Amino acid sequence: MTEPEEAQTGRSLAILCGGGAFPLEVAAEARRSGRAPFLIGVVGASEPGIEAYPHVWVRIGEVGKLFGALKQRSVAELAMIGSFGRPDFSDLRLDWGAVRRAAELSDLFRKGDNGLLTGLARIFEREGVRVVGAHEIAPGLLAPAGPLGARAPSADDEADIALGARLIEAMSRFDVGQAVVAAAGRVVAVEAAEGTDAMLARVAELRQSGRLRRRGLAGILVKGPKRGQDLRLDMPAVGPDTIRNAIAAELRGVAIAAGRVLVIERDRCAREADAAGLFACGFRP
Repeated sequence: MTEPEEAQTGRSLAILCGGGAFPLEVAAEARRSGRAPFLIGVVGASEPGIEAYPHVWVRIGEVGKLFGALKQRSVAELAMIGSFGRPDFSDLRLDWGAVRRAAELSDLFRKGDNGLLTGLARIFEREGVRVVGAHEIAPGLLAPAGPLGARAPSADDEADIALGARLIEAMSRFDVGQAVVAAAGRVVAVEAAEGTDAMLARVAELRQSGRLRRRGLAGILVKGPKRGQDLRLDMPAVGPDTIRNAIAAELRGVAIAAGRVLVIERDRCAREADAAGLFACGFRP
């Protein structure tokens, strides 16, 4: 199915889909709750699975086409979900809707991630579309407090979790990352523009090269939002890939901020963590 034959009425919902399975997980939760989400796929980023829903494909820079699709469907609410690459503004192929907003968009692309996303949200809301977060559409995906599976952190693990949480808080003013790896009271890795999975791959490489001892310095992945982060626009998420990458990095556990991180396929995450002897838990920030 491509663009719809007729517009929906009421609180129609659109999901602007970035990369990964997260947008589809949220769309499925929205559908289970009785809503009929309209998915906007970004060429080169979104999963082809969006085509199981009413949808339209747009290229980055096709702002006019995007707003036209929202208007046709009388969309009242929109969520921006998943990972998006950040091309240079000069590389975008702008349609007329983007050209009309070129000065504003150019200014936004010079800002950090929070500034860019907040600015994009303002543009949508000027068009009469309320921007909502994944946690508002699918609250059942929010991480609970306590263990997700059978294993729980030790007292030493709790100390490393607290260290990681303090570091994420301290880095917030620099708009840097949402995750760190802490081990035995020291910081092993910090997430920057590469993302959590690539950070974990770096830790695995450190193990392989012998620069990080395999015993006595296992490490904990700690993930949570930055202070002041707009959770409608950039709520952290973990899923089975996160667990598998933590296992590959030979970590002891994964700790995520309860109520402030979304968990994709929670039961599967718990099973895979338990099978590998890894704990996965939600902590109170």
